[in-house]
Amino acid sequence: MAFSELLELVGDNGLFHTLQLLTLLLPSLLLPCHMLLENFTAATPNHRCWAPLLDNSSMVTQNLSREALLTVSFPHGPKQGPDECRRFRSPQWQLLDLNTTTTNWTEADTEPCVDGWVYDHTSFVTTTVSQWDLVCHSQHLKPLAQSIFMTGILLGSTIWGLLSDRYGRRPALLWCSLQLALMGTSTIFAQNFLVYCVFRFLTAFSVAGIIMTSVILMVEWAKTPRRTTIMATLGCTYSVGQMALGGLAFVLRDWRMLQVAVSVPFFAIFLLSWWLPESARWLIIMGKQERGLRELRKVGRINGREDAQKKLTMEALPCTGTEPSPHTHCSFQVLTSTMQEELASAEIHRHSFLDLFLQPTLRWRSFGMIAIIFSVTLAYYGLVLDLQNLGSNIFLLQVLFGAVDFVGRAATPLLLRLWGRRMTLASSSSLAGSSILVNILVPRDLQTLRMIFAILGKGCFGVSLTCYTLYKTELFPTSLRMTADGVLHSASRLGAVMGPLIRITRQALPLLPPLSYGIIPIVSSFFLVILPETQGLPLPDTMQNLEKQ
Repeated sequence: MAFSELLELVGDNGLFHTLQLLTLLLPSLLLPCHMLLENFTAATPNHRCWAPLLDNSSMVTQNLSREALLTVSFPHGPKQGPDECRRFRSPQWQLLDLNTTTTNWTEADTEPCVDGWVYDHTSFVTTTVSQWDLVCHSQHLKPLAQSIFMTGILLGSTIWGLLSDRYGRRPALLWCSLQLALMGTSTIFAQNFLVYCVFRFLTAFSVAGIIMTSVILMVEWAKTPRRTTIMATLGCTYSVGQMALGGLAFVLRDWRMLQVAVSVPFFAIFLLSWWLPESARWLIIMGKQERGLRELRKVGRINGREDAQKKLTMEALPCTGTEPSPHTHCSFQVLTSTMQEELASAEIHRHSFLDLFLQPTLRWRSFGMIAIIFSVTLAYYGLVLDLQNLGSNIFLLQVLFGAVDFVGRAATPLLLRLWGRRMTLASSSSLAGSSILVNILVPRDLQTLRMIFAILGKGCFGVSLTCYTLYKTELFPTSLRMTADGVLHSASRLGAVMGPLIRITRQALPLLPPLSYGIIPIVSSFFLVILPETQGLPLPDTMQNLEKQ
């Protein structure tokens, strides 16, 4: 491919690529913390209604134990303890009589928690659930807040995809880093649940931009053989971030402290990212050859390629770029000779969002990838944002989830070499869905076995997402890659929005969430039949490149 020749000229695996990778891995380490943060900041502690006999110091009965006071104050709940959402209107003293059955009362003797709730602070000092009483009749607000966060990423994916294709990858990355730092830190000042959701939405909006631009910048500065390794490294960094979140949440048990800890570092990331060059591939394809040449020279200089500096300024040729220049001639001999086809294609046809669905070659690729990523993220976030339903020690479970995710993502390059993109993505998605379905049959008292199947599913999802991240960049041309990435991110976030929302039906239809999380990924894997295998193919820059493949 033409641009690959330019990368070889300035160095395709030098100091620049190492520094770029290290710089872009820093936000990638913290992004999973924001994505999964509400596993801890919105954890639901054990709770019960406020009761006068137990919580009003002037009414404490000295001769009765705490267990006795609980017995006369609350009906038994489904968890073999006091009911979390109802209390007796008045103490049921007859229940202390050993000859009286525990059912010697009627529903009319109970009432909701009209005086509020009392929370167990053993695991957490405070969470958003305990601060704003997101329990009982308000428990649906917790998954709703998670869905609002995912909606922010959904809209951000679409908007930042379009803006990045129009104005560049680097400006979008810088702005999103600053916005995340500001909005994430400001969340701790929320005085009510509505304001909290607004800050979380704005934080998520910037998360989407960082995810997309960091991936695209790394891919567009890399040659074909390195892309698999880069994506696997990026995926493993996400996994380390998940493990770090478990440890950080274990140390910081107050939701505001944890929120600040994962947000403030983005101020430093914003400053550190200023040195990153814009994607020369994007600049050239968009007709900004002069800037593209400057960025190539910058990379060649960092990589110590003095010969590249000379070859990129060998001879003056008439300007072919669209950028205004005070010079009559531009130094583009190598540039124009190696990318003549791409420049001609860019001048003939400026692609738009609609081309993803109007061009026959792109249409099936778009529909197939939308189906697969929607289903994977729906099941993935339905699983990972519900840790309290999988085990009691959510800190350990988060670390285990991150560890198995790391193993799965680290093994992805080997799996891709053996099976290719399509087979790896289809088999890992199907196996993840099957693990969730099998867990439906496991009794709830077998927590260890349930955890094993959940961890297996999480590992398979890690393989799926790493493979998908690489596969999608190879299916679309440079001129539409960020636009396509924005559309696919929107589809993935729509799945992430639906995942938590499906959990709202758990009280009425307890089997609907796990059945949805298991069946949908298995069915969607069949859509991969319509997509081509891209293993070993160069990154396409134009529609002509796709048609030649």
